[in-house]
Formats: sequence, structure tokens, C-alpha cells
Amino acid sequence: MDVRQMLEVAVKAADAKRAEDIVALNMKGISLVADYFVICHGNSDKQVQAIAREIKEKVEEQNISLRRMEGFDEARWVLVDIGDVVVHVFHKDERGYYNLERLWGDAPLENIQSVLNP
Repeated sequence: MDVRQMLEVAVKAADAKRAEDIVALNMKGISLVADYFVICHGNSDKQVQAIAREIKEKVEEQNISLRRMEGFDEARWVLVDIGDVVVHVFHKDERGYYNLERLWGDAPLENIQSVLNP
């Protein structure tokens, strides 16, 4: 599976659990950590955990190796590392505070509209 397909699996999984304001940053040539960062948020601890759990399940269904998941129990900022795609699932209150979109402002947005449910 190529990295774009991995990105799409992660975005669809987040969208399936009604993650809000899903953004994909193209990190190629900017970060050595991953090719894409996906950033989204949920409105409650339970929703943040549901989004992270859905991503984990959908990734594993596609035989993609989940490298690690951090922050699940606290549900404030869950990091889901699937290799070339790193998903940041924030609690709504935390997203604005950390503002990764501004921190990585030089990264172009990846068009994911075709993947999201209308």
C-alpha cells in the first residue's frame, strides 16, 4: 500500500467517527518523521478515543503496521503513528493551544476533500 492510500485510510477512519476540521499537511521535504501529518479534533474525551480507536482498527484491517499510539488514556492529544502518516487527534480544547497548523505553516495542505463524506 502506498503512502497516499495510507493517508486515505486514516482520513476516512477519522471522518467515520465525525472528527472535526480534518487537515492533512504534506510534510515531504519538511519533516523526516513522516510524509503526512493528519490533524483533527473531537469534542469530548470519548470522541477523541473513538476516533483514535477507529483509525487503529481500519489501519490494522488493511495490514498496515501501527507503530505506536500515545495519549489514548488521557484523550487530550492522541498521536497515532502508522509510519509515513502520523495522525494527531486532539481534544477541541487542546487543538487551538498547540496549533500544529501554524507550527508547520510552511507545509502545504494536501487535498483530501474527495476522501471525506459529503
